[in-house]
Amino acid sequence: MAVARTPRGKWIEEGLRALAAGGPDAVRIEPLAQALGVSKGGFYGYFANRDALLTEMLDTWERQVTEAVIEHVDEGGGDGREKLERLFTLVAESGGTAVRSPEIDLAIRDWARRDEAVAQRLRRVDNRRMDYLRSLFASFCADPDDVEVRCMVTFSVRIGAHVVAADHAGRSRAEVMALTKQWLLR
Repeated sequence: MAVARTPRGKWIEEGLRALAAGGPDAVRIEPLAQALGVSKGGFYGYFANRDALLTEMLDTWERQVTEAVIEHVDEGGGDGREKLERLFTLVAESGGTAVRSPEIDLAIRDWARRDEAVAQRLRRVDNRRMDYLRSLFASFCADPDDVEVRCMVTFSVRIGAHVVAADHAGRSRAEVMALTKQWLLR
């Protein structure tokens, strides 16, 4: 009986988990194979080397946090506010997915501080995200300055909310996030 091969996507997903846990230096073939419960030989059926895996990890992350999110939000139809509601819900729920987790985003940002190629990719991703936010906010905000501020606040909350440990004066984090969403969509 033939043994099923570990799918390529599982290697990428496990690589992203390792990246989130320990940065790019933690993405090593043997520990990934151990985490997957397979031999490292299967890795080379998909990837020429570790650099090829790292590139595919970044490709997957970029696709999943830009075009896949935009397609999902847009396919539901509606106006800019409705799409933003859907986007905020999707982002809030994405903590459970390896590719869209805040930890991956933060790990890639940290990696970009030391690797210019990763920094360029991050800039492209951030610009795509901001352009999409601008299109949604501009559908109900006439002032370009207001649009830019809302985009920056939205983006900053997405990136920073997971590292802020502050209490919220008797409110829960969920309550503050709901108030933030309400303010952004006014």
